[in-house]
Amino acid sequence: MTAAPSHLHGPAPVSRRRWYEQALGWPVADGPPVQLLTGVRFDALGLPVDAGLAVVQRLPPAGPVAFDPQARRIWFLTAAGSAEELPGLIEWLEWGGVALDLTAQGLDGRITAPSPVGGVPGQHGPGDGPGAAQEAVWLRPPRTGCEVEPTLPAAGLGGEGAAPGLVRLVSAAATECHRARLLRAGAARRRQPSGDRPDQPLAFSYASRMSAGTRPRSLTL
Repeated sequence: MTAAPSHLHGPAPVSRRRWYEQALGWPVADGPPVQLLTGVRFDALGLPVDAGLAVVQRLPPAGPVAFDPQARRIWFLTAAGSAEELPGLIEWLEWGGVALDLTAQGLDGRITAPSPVGGVPGQHGPGDGPGAAQEAVWLRPPRTGCEVEPTLPAAGLGGEGAAPGLVRLVSAAATECHRARLLRAGAARRRQPSGDRPDQPLAFSYASRMSAGTRPRSLTL
């Protein structure tokens, strides 16, 4: 049987590792798949795909963003050390106790290294392009020859240049994760036979939280 052309599988692991180590100076771990080590040059904030895409559209472009179809996550690269800030920020933003499906990778963490070939804005995205069902790709790729740190969301309300602050990113991420969860739950509820639908409204809806006086800070940022 003739092997499939190599370009359909993306760059070979050795080439991918070399690109990250030499072109970007990022630490990586051997695969397969090759993985980017977090907690050194950057951390990573992970969201479900629907929420992540909403945040990409909502905030000004800043910092690399990756899509991992295997994990069904969108990863926003953030300043190193920011993963440790996430639990406190969630509480401060008054999202504590809400199932947000919002995660972070920091020291000793890792994410799948996206294909350097697929890192062209508008060329690939969730569900597009050759191998998109398997390959991690950049939705917003890093720029070679440039330090990544100044472009990353960091602690505070405003990052350097156009980069949103970590607080603003987490605020938007929490809001979109909650909205996506409610939309998914509502869609699942509508698919149920009318006699099987629960009478209890969805917990933690915006209306219920506002009427209870627990409006999230996220809605005010």
